[in-house]
Amino acid sequence: MKISVGHLYPEYLNIYADRGNIAVLFRRAAWRGHDLQVEAVGMGEAVEPGAHDLLYIGGGQDREQALVAHDIGLKGEALREAVAGGAACLAVCGGYQLLGGFYRDRLGVELPGAGVLPLHTVAGERRMIGDVLLECELEPGVRRTLAGFENHAGRTVLEPSAEPLGRVVAGFGNDGSSGFEGCRSGRVIGTYLHGPLLPRNPWLADWLLAQAISHRTGEEPAFQALEDALEGEAHSVSAGRARSRGGRASR
Repeated sequence: MKISVGHLYPEYLNIYADRGNIAVLFRRAAWRGHDLQVEAVGMGEAVEPGAHDLLYIGGGQDREQALVAHDIGLKGEALREAVAGGAACLAVCGGYQLLGGFYRDRLGVELPGAGVLPLHTVAGERRMIGDVLLECELEPGVRRTLAGFENHAGRTVLEPSAEPLGRVVAGFGNDGSSGFEGCRSGRVIGTYLHGPLLPRNPWLADWLLAQAISHRTGEEPAFQALEDALEGEAHSVSAGRARSRGGRASR
């Protein structure tokens, strides 16, 4: 089966090797006999609703975010239509912020967002850096952990109707005080977790692939388990570093 992925701004948003998330999705799809076809969607290029089963946008520094902010604002309507039609989406750090309503920098300048996720972000003075561990429940009654690395000064505020991606076990999360990290809306996930995220959290990669296939076929696949010993070890090491911080970090 062909799985179509739209990778937004790969030439600008690839801090902390976030492009590695695409490599993980490609390999895990191939191991199950699926063909992951990745299309770069750059500045000035249109997003065609329904054309992609999965959308991906990585993280970048403030300069890169400012460069793409106006363009992603113009793409907002098409992105909202795409996810409303069932496309899955993963957005990391700067990409996560840009999927919200706006990002206000330290000078008070507001960069437009795509309006896909019910949130906004305001720059803070202190950076929040370190390993982070979350507890998530993407499927009712099934709790799993996500481990990664965060480095952001932005304080992301979820709207009252928003659902966080997970509860912070160790680290800062969205704002260093709420106890929550990321945002999840249907098949859309936004998070500050770098690392890159998916090599050490293969269950999330499989969840995203399953959502993408569901978009294409209308049915969620039943995946057989893969041999994930190395991935599990990477997760354990990252989770252990986060736990060594002594619980949720202070603001």
